Amino acid sequence: MQLLLSGFYFFYFAIVGIYVIFLPKVLAMVAYNGVQIGIIFATAPLVRFLVPFAFIKGFKLSRHTFNFALLLITISSFLFYLTLHNFYALIFTNILFGIGLSLLLPYAEVMALSAITKERYGRVRLFGSIGFIVVALVLVKFLSSANIAIFYLISMSVMTALFGYFLAKHETEESEDVAIGEDGEINIFSHWSLWVGLTLMQVSFGPFYNFFTLYETDHGISMEMTIYLWSFGVIMEIFMLFFQGRLLQKNALMILQIATFVTTLRWFLLYLFPHSLGISFFTQSMHAISFALFHSAAISYLFTLYKKRKLAQQFFLGITYGLGGFLGAIYSGYVYQYLSAYLFLSSAFIALMAFFFVRREANKLS
Repeated sequence: MQLLLSGFYFFYFAIVGIYVIFLPKVLAMVAYNGVQIGIIFATAPLVRFLVPFAFIKGFKLSRHTFNFALLLITISSFLFYLTLHNFYALIFTNILFGIGLSLLLPYAEVMALSAITKERYGRVRLFGSIGFIVVALVLVKFLSSANIAIFYLISMSVMTALFGYFLAKHETEESEDVAIGEDGEINIFSHWSLWVGLTLMQVSFGPFYNFFTLYETDHGISMEMTIYLWSFGVIMEIFMLFFQGRLLQKNALMILQIATFVTTLRWFLLYLFPHSLGISFFTQSMHAISFALFHSAAISYLFTLYKKRKLAQQFFLGITYGLGGFLGAIYSGYVYQYLSAYLFLSSAFIALMAFFFVRREANKLS
């Protein structure tokens, strides 16, 4: 089970690496502008936001649903090749791809947290970070055309589907009433400040996920060095995932406050020193806290807060990465197009708001 989880995470996040690092550059290569890139990248997280509401109506995140999602990402990855040069067709492909991705990770996260301890979770999840960095370092050497990036996307999707299929065969259906959480249903409004804070955190990542590659190359940093920046951030992420076990035994809400504040500083430094390679590497080192530790603390906290664990993880990824990712992609597209110098200043302000909302949730419970 642990081997299959590791393999699944490796190839799933290799897909993510291709998607967030190279696809914006690919779209720019085939003459899409900043607003169009923002709109295209907004469609997948919008779908991710809408998908969880289907589960309220009785849709089940079952093994069959998981296998359907594996098939969907495989088919849609091939469609990227056919629709790349058509704006509206590419949006449709991205929607299908977003549906598939939105259904895969919540199911896998619950399998991981149920099968292994949260202290060991990071050491399995770090294989996702390794997949992200490996595909980045390999693809940057061969990215001479848009089709090469699409070929890698197809390959990683097929491998994810293979590992996911065999992983699902080993999963036993979890009883939803074994958790010790306080809420039988997913009552977002009873913890609204937490959900707002988690969502704003992902909105602040909009410029990073969608335009970091373009932002760095626009300020004189080479494409190859930009890939090293991405890779360095993921190495820091791997380091945190490996050693975070003891930290996750602490107050999760305190960890979330620290992570949102560090992220605020991270984006502000990118705004102040856009041409500094040294500052860029320093801000990438903060990825260990602003992504790895934040993500692990968030899913661990929600895992104990709600009884319906799979649904809680689905809502976490749907609302925060979905709605947050949608808003982040849309707003960052316009800021990059018309006020590019203030791209990461806007991120810093949004991350600071996330900090205050998470702090409000912690104060309410203290």
